[in-house]
Amino acid sequence: MPTTKPSSTPDLVRELRQHFNFSQERFASFLGVSFKTVNRWENGHSTPSPMALKLIKNQLSIMGVPGKVLLNQYFPEMELGDDR
Repeated sequence: MPTTKPSSTPDLVRELRQHFNFSQERFASFLGVSFKTVNRWENGHSTPSPMALKLIKNQLSIMGVPGKVLLNQYFPEMELGDDR
């Protein structure tokens, strides 16, 4: 039923980082991970751990409308659950 192609983790990480206007290094510090980790996420060489995904989702949830758009795009099952 989705009308758009599934979004990837590298796209999510890049979009969120760019929303804050952070370098990979600053974004890594913001999440409490290493620069190498963020670089690997953005290049698709690894995926965020469940704890890192939780931190990312928390950041999205406090971003207002832009965050809701990204939540819906990257975590549609979570967005449905958060409406109530």
